[in-house]
Amino acid sequence: MAAADALAEGRDAFGRQAWAEAYARLSAADRDAALEPGDRECLATAAYLLGKDEASGDAWAQAHQDHLARGNLSRAVRCAFWLAFGLLNRGERARGSGWVARARRLLDEGASDCVEQGYLMLPAALQHVAEGDFPRAEACFGQAAEVGSRFREPDLVALARHGRGRCLIRLGRIEEGVGLLDEAMVAVEAGDLSAIVVGDVYCSVIAGCLEIFDHRRAREWTTQMNRWCESHAELVAYSGQCLVRRAEILQLHGAWSEAGEAAQQACERCLQGPDQPAIGAAWYQRAEIDRLRGRFGEAEEAYREASRRGRLPQPGLALLRLAQGQTDAAATAIRGAVEAAREQRTRALLLPAYVEILLAAGDPSGARAAADELCQIAAERDTPAMRAVAGEARGAVLLAEGDAQAALPALRQAWLAWQEIEAPHAAARVRVLIGAAYRSLGDRGAEEMELDAARWVFEDLGALPELARLQALARATPRGAGGLSRRELEVLRLVATGKTNRAIAAELFISERTVERHVSNLFVKLDLSSRAAATAYAYQHQLV
Repeated sequence: MAAADALAEGRDAFGRQAWAEAYARLSAADRDAALEPGDRECLATAAYLLGKDEASGDAWAQAHQDHLARGNLSRAVRCAFWLAFGLLNRGERARGSGWVARARRLLDEGASDCVEQGYLMLPAALQHVAEGDFPRAEACFGQAAEVGSRFREPDLVALARHGRGRCLIRLGRIEEGVGLLDEAMVAVEAGDLSAIVVGDVYCSVIAGCLEIFDHRRAREWTTQMNRWCESHAELVAYSGQCLVRRAEILQLHGAWSEAGEAAQQACERCLQGPDQPAIGAAWYQRAEIDRLRGRFGEAEEAYREASRRGRLPQPGLALLRLAQGQTDAAATAIRGAVEAAREQRTRALLLPAYVEILLAAGDPSGARAAADELCQIAAERDTPAMRAVAGEARGAVLLAEGDAQAALPALRQAWLAWQEIEAPHAAARVRVLIGAAYRSLGDRGAEEMELDAARWVFEDLGALPELARLQALARATPRGAGGLSRRELEVLRLVATGKTNRAIAAELFISERTVERHVSNLFVKLDLSSRAAATAYAYQHQLV
C-alpha cells in the first residue's frame, strides 16, 4: 500500500513538474517494488532535470532493458536516445556514441518505421556539425523534422527545426535560419514540449542569436528562459546556463551589480550538477565584471578558474593584461587566441580586443587588417552589435593613423549602434575615441563635451579602469602643441630632426602616404607653410 501511494504521489508530482518531489516519491516506490518502464522514464527525466546525471543514466538504462524484455523495441530505442542525449551534452562522447550505435542497431534489426528513426538522425546531424559539414547537417536535421511531423512528435520537430536553423545561420542563410529558431520557440511558449526539450531549445536558440550578434532577440529569449527557470525553482539542468546568459545580457546593458549576482548564482548552481559545461562560462562572466570594475586580483583568479573549467579566458584575460600595463603580454595572448580561432563568430569576438591591444602595442598595420576583417563580417551579419564593433575598430585605426576626419563618421556610427542596443559602457568608450578625434582636429570644446559624457557613464557604472584612462589622457595632453595628436607630435619631432617622409615612415612603421597626411595636418593646425617653419615651431615649444 505504501509503494502504491508513493507511486501515485510520484506520478502526480511529475505531472505538476515538481521534479524533486517526483524523484523522491518514484525512487521510494522503486525501492519497494520495481517501477513500470514508463514510470522509470519519468524517474530518469526528473533526475536529469535535478542535475542527478548518474541516477538519470541508470534509470534510462534500466527502462531500456525493461522495454526490450517486453518486446517494445521502439520505446527501448527512445530510452537509449535520451541516455545518449545526456551523455553527449556532458561531453562523454564515447559512451554517448555507444548508446546511439546500440539504438541504431536495434532499429536496423527490427526494420521498424517509427518516430525513433527521426530521433536517431539528430546525433548524426550533430556529428556533421562537429565536422564542419553544415550542408549535410542541415539536410539531416530537415529529414528528422519531416519524420517528427509525420508522427506528430513535437519534441523531435522542435529539436530538429532549431538545429536546422542554426545550420542555416552557419551557411549564411541567416534570415531563414532565424525564422526556424523563432518557430521552435513558438512550440516552447505553446507548452507543447517536454521539460528536457524546452531547456535544450532555450539554450541553443539563445546561443544561435548571440552567434549572429542579435542581442535584442537574445535578450528577449533570455528573459523568457529566466521566467521558466524561476517557475521551476528546483531545476538544476539548464538553470546554470540560463543564469550565465542573464549575466551576459545584464553586463551588456550596464546592470553590473545584477550581472555579478547572476554570474555568482550560475557558478553555485552549476556546481550542483557534475561536470556542468556552463561553469566555465559562469566563471568567465565573473571575471569580466571584476575586470570592468577594476578588481584585477579577483578577475585574475576568476579567469584562471574559467580556464580550469575548460573556458578559453580570452579576450578578457588579454584585456586585463592591457589594463595592468602589460602590453606585450596582452599582445602575445590575443595574437595566440586569434591565430587559433577558425570559426567566424569566435574571431568576431576576439578581433575587437585584438585591434585595441595592437594599437596600444604600436602595430597599426596589424590592427588595420583586423579591423578590415571585422568590417567584412559586419557586412555579412548586419546587426547593430556587429556594426558597432566594426565601426569602432575602423575608427580607432583611422585615428591612430592620423586621419581623425575620416575616423569621426565611423565612430559616430559605432556610438549610434551601441546606443540602439542600450550598451552604455561600450557607447561611452566610443565617445572617448570621438573626443580624441576632436582633439586631433583642434576642437577642444567638442572634445571636452564627449569626454564629460563618457566620464558621467563610467562614474555611474563604477568603471574605475576607464576613469583612470580618462585621467591619464588629461595628464598626457601636450601643452602648446596646437591640438596635435600623439602621432602628429611624433612626426613633427622627426621632421624637426631633418628626416624625410620616407625615413619617418620607416622609423614609425607606417606608410609614406600616412606620413604625408600627418605633415599636412600639422601644417594646417599650426598654420605653418614649410618644414623649416615646423622645425622652428618644435624648438620654440620645446617639443624636441
